[in-house]
Amino acid sequence: MNNPEYVLIVASSGRMLAQAAHQAGYKPFVIDLYADRDTCLYAQETLLIASLALNHILPALEAFFARIPLTHVIYGSGFEDHPESLDYLANRLTIVGNPPDVFANILNKKYFFSVLDQLSIPYPHVTFNEPKNTSDTWLTKPLQGHGGVGINHYRPNDKLPTSVYWQHYVKGTSHSVLFLADGVNLQIIGFNNQWSVQSELDDFIFSGISNDGNIPDQHKASVAGWLAKIIPVFALKGLNSLDFICTADSCYVLEINARPPASMQLYDDALFVRHIEACQGQLYESPAIPSDNYKAYQIIYAGHDTQIPMDFAWPSWCMDLPNDGALIHTGQPVCSIIASHKQSQHMMQQLVIKQQIIINQLDKGIRHGI
Repeated sequence: MNNPEYVLIVASSGRMLAQAAHQAGYKPFVIDLYADRDTCLYAQETLLIASLALNHILPALEAFFARIPLTHVIYGSGFEDHPESLDYLANRLTIVGNPPDVFANILNKKYFFSVLDQLSIPYPHVTFNEPKNTSDTWLTKPLQGHGGVGINHYRPNDKLPTSVYWQHYVKGTSHSVLFLADGVNLQIIGFNNQWSVQSELDDFIFSGISNDGNIPDQHKASVAGWLAKIIPVFALKGLNSLDFICTADSCYVLEINARPPASMQLYDDALFVRHIEACQGQLYESPAIPSDNYKAYQIIYAGHDTQIPMDFAWPSWCMDLPNDGALIHTGQPVCSIIASHKQSQHMMQQLVIKQQIIINQLDKGIRHGI
């Protein structure tokens, strides 16, 4: 990347990447959908847009280009529904991450699962036509999605969008593996546990993740073997993650997130630089700095319409902070919290306590009109 002074970050939420870029000594400029308080703190400048659609991104890009000599862009989540925007970014800037064609190939479910078949990698059975055997348990999934949005248990009488596929439901524990790749080779950063919540519209909304990857060694070896096969086929680069599910005796691939995922913030601060270097074909021999503590990240969703009180005092362990007076609708993210502890059980207990503290303080602030 030749260490440019500035880097553009475009994502649904740019806080994580802005924070990582700032800590690595870069000057990030952010375009995202929230312009959270802490995003604005880490960024040189943040522009709020309504969506990642090209007609919304273009004015923000031109506003930056008119004043800032931007040459490189790192993208986060949200482009799954807007591939044309990613193509445009690639035409105007150097993308530090997977190029649009790689990103599109990962999102092309028919192609993705056909590659897994060719590589003899297991995944829960999928079909692209409404299943006739309704005695089995199925999920409906969007052909292009992220964060669990649009994933639901299949109910034959429900009205479904046209852009879905069906996947056999496997009951097990949900995990991911964070890894670096240079297009051919990989380095595993860590195995993670992840969990979801049910919303009014979706059954499996991403809620949280921890680096307490308590997965049997044989399963870890299987996942590492899968990645060694997958990465050169798709030419994956930089930070990515693979989601998978484990039963008592088996593991199955679910999907790949072909951009820096939420789990990167559970590991050492150097990962932002390592992402850049991996995209340039460089991988460290030692991919991660060991930590004495487990770490977890969780999103708090609004249980009811909530207006953030003025001058609300956010604890230091909160992030993705909405602005004073912001109206958070039911089911939307309020903020994120992070916890760490030497014992996994205590770490998870901290998350429960911290979430309740935020909920209680917000409810108290609303009642008293703070």
